[in-house]
Amino acid sequence: MTTPAVTTASPIVSGSTPLPASSSSTPSLSSTSGATLAGNFQSFLTLLTTQLKNQNPLDPLDTNQFTQQLVEFAGVEQQLKTNDGLTSLISLQQTAQSTQALNFVGKTAVVSGDTAALSNSSASWELNVPSNSNVTVNISNSSGQTVFTQTFSSVTAGNNQPFTWNGKGTDGTQWPDGQYKLTATGTDSSGNSVGITSEVVGVVSSVDLTQSPPLLNIGGQSYTVSQIKSIIN
Repeated sequence: MTTPAVTTASPIVSGSTPLPASSSSTPSLSSTSGATLAGNFQSFLTLLTTQLKNQNPLDPLDTNQFTQQLVEFAGVEQQLKTNDGLTSLISLQQTAQSTQALNFVGKTAVVSGDTAALSNSSASWELNVPSNSNVTVNISNSSGQTVFTQTFSSVTAGNNQPFTWNGKGTDGTQWPDGQYKLTATGTDSSGNSVGITSEVVGVVSSVDLTQSPPLLNIGGQSYTVSQIKSIIN
């Protein structure tokens, strides 16, 4: 008598799910969360309807709670859409800023600041003098050393008064090209201090579009478009 062969089934471990041999990626959250939520909205309604149909008539579910969940779900979906809209607006604004900044390349601009580049024995600033006063101008190099000092008597009040330095120190020494800082102080006829502000005049040589907002390069210094006071040409 032939004994029938016994086939032993492979053991199945409860709760385990075999993965495809080729699968090596790890699940992760992606930027499609908003699309997933919107896609699940109809599924949420289907589940809600099914649950209402199959509820225990002796112990009915609270419809107010379902309504509240529906409202909250719709609110989250709307917020995601609003965030997407804001992202698009920011992107458009950044594009507009970049386009505006590029238009300044090659232009001579006046920006708020006190440090200008001495190039070919010339560095330019503009001074804002609020009232008639005696104005003392001090210019220092990148090391903080004062290289030029001069006092101008009876300067008439006015904004955007040009001041150009030829690079010669107080002792007549010709200083090399580089970055120089101007500090101006003033006193009126009564000896009271007068606050004087300075602005830098220079050509926009380049624009760094990798920054937000874009940065304009003027005489080796970086400025934003909002710091531009005027364009000379």
